[in-house]
Amino acid sequence: MSKILWIDDEIEMLRPHCMSLNNRGHEVSTANNAFDALDDLRTHHYDLIFLDENMPGRSGLDVLPDIKVLAPDTPVVMVTKSEEERVMEEAIGSKIAYYLVKPINSAQLLACIKQLIDKRSLVEKTALEKYQTEYRSIQMQMDACRTFADWASLYNMLIHWELELENTDTMSELLLMQKRDANNGFCRFVKKNYSEWIANPKAADVPLMSNRLMVERVLPTLEKGEKVVLIVIDNCRVDQWELIRQMLAPDFNIKSELYCAILPTATQYARNSIFSGLMPADIKKNYPEYWTDEDDESSQNRFEKELIGTFFERYRKTNFQYAYYKVNDSESGDRIVNKFNNYKQNNLNAFVYNFMDMLSHARTENKIVSQLSENAAAYRSITKSWFEHSPLYNMIKLLGDLRYKIMITTDHGNIRVSNAQRIKGERDLNSNLRFKNGRNLAEYKANDVFELDPDKGKLPRISVSAKYVFATNEDFFVYPNDFNTYVDKYNNTFQHGGISMEEMIVPFAILEAK
Repeated sequence: MSKILWIDDEIEMLRPHCMSLNNRGHEVSTANNAFDALDDLRTHHYDLIFLDENMPGRSGLDVLPDIKVLAPDTPVVMVTKSEEERVMEEAIGSKIAYYLVKPINSAQLLACIKQLIDKRSLVEKTALEKYQTEYRSIQMQMDACRTFADWASLYNMLIHWELELENTDTMSELLLMQKRDANNGFCRFVKKNYSEWIANPKAADVPLMSNRLMVERVLPTLEKGEKVVLIVIDNCRVDQWELIRQMLAPDFNIKSELYCAILPTATQYARNSIFSGLMPADIKKNYPEYWTDEDDESSQNRFEKELIGTFFERYRKTNFQYAYYKVNDSESGDRIVNKFNNYKQNNLNAFVYNFMDMLSHARTENKIVSQLSENAAAYRSITKSWFEHSPLYNMIKLLGDLRYKIMITTDHGNIRVSNAQRIKGERDLNSNLRFKNGRNLAEYKANDVFELDPDKGKLPRISVSAKYVFATNEDFFVYPNDFNTYVDKYNNTFQHGGISMEEMIVPFAILEAK
C-alpha cells in the first residue's frame, strides 16, 4: 500500500479523488495549508506528495524547498490552475516530479501515480513475465550452440536478463542457475575446441582472439589514414561494459562485438598478446627481452609500448607514430586529458586503464571494498559510479569533440568463484587461483579442469614436463596445506585466468561521435 499526502486549501473539493484512491489501495492523508503539511512530514513518511501551487499564506512553490528538506526522496506533484509557462518552468526548476493542471480527471491522476509509484513494480513485473516466457527459448538456444558466435549471442542475452532482473530475488536465482548451466556448456565447448583454434587460426568458425585484435580491427583503420585511440579497460566484463555503453550512447554511435580472450585469461598473457599481435610463446621466442616470467616480481606488462613497436615492424608500418600510456590513478588520467595536444600527431594512441583490475584485487584483500561489492550487481554499481566521475569519461568526450576514431576493449573479464579445488605441484608453481603452470601437478579432478600442453596453447614452457591447468566455471585452486584458511579468504572473490563466459567472452567497440 502506498501512502500519499495531498496538500490543497480546497481539499474538500478533492474528496472524491481521495476516496477513489483509497478504494484502489492507496492511503491518502490530507492537509489544507502548508504549515500543517510540514508538521505532518516531520513525523510521517509518504511515497508521493500532491502540492497545490496557489494556496493562501505560503504557496506551493514557497513551501516546496521545505518539503524537499523533510522528504528529499519523495516525489512531489505540483497541482495548479495556471498554465503559464513561467509557473511550469519554475516548478520544474524546483525539481518537481510531475505537473497536473486543474481540473484534474481520474485518468490523469492514475497515470501520474503509475508513473511515480507503480512504475518500478510494473517494470519488474513485466520483466519477470518476459523472462519466464523467454526461459525455454534460452534453454533451446543453449542446446543449439555450436560456435563461439553462438555462445557469445547466448551470453549477451543472459547479461540482458541479468541487468533487467537484478532487483528481483526469486527470478534472479532461476537466471543464476540458467547461467551456470550455460557456463558448464561453454566450458565443455572451449575444452573441445581451443587447441584446434590455436593450431588452425584461419579455419572456419575460429573466433576473433586477443592476438588478432590489432591486425584485424586496429590496423585496417590506420591504413585508411584515420587516427585511432585504443582504450583498454583492464579486467572488464561484458555486463560492466554494457553500463558504460549506456552512458556513452547519447553522444556516440557505438558498434560493439564480442571476441575471445586467449588462455590464460590473465593480464600478462592476454594484454601482451593484444599489443604484440602474437601468442605468448611467440613473444617469448621472438622478443625474449620483452617477456617476463611469472616469478618475476616486477610488472609483467612493462614492455607493452615496445610490443606495439614490434607489431608495426612486422607489418612494415614503421612510419606510424604511436604512444602508450598506462593510467593507474585519477591524477595520471587527468594529465592525459589536459595534455592531449601532445598526442595529436600520433596515428595510434593506446591507453590502458587499470581501475577495474585494481578494484578486483582490492576486493580480495580489503574487507570494506569486499562489502561494497559483495555481489555482481554491487560490483557493476561501483563500475558505473567510477566511470561516470572518471578522467576516462572526460577523455572519451574530448575525443568525440575532436572526431577521433575511438576503440574500446579489454584483455579479459573475471568471475566470482565459489568452489575450491585442491591442487599441488613443485615449489615454482604460480600463484593465480584460476590457472596453474608447473611440473608434477596433482590432486586436482581431471574432469573439472582443462589440461593444456604449452605447445598446443602456444604458451611459454618452463620445463619439458610442465603443463597448464585451467579452472572452469566457478572453481578456484587451493593448495592442500592450510586449505580451509585459503578457502575462507578467497571464496566469493572475483578472479580471472580460467575458463568461463565471464572471463573469455569480452567486448570490443568502435565509437564515433554523433
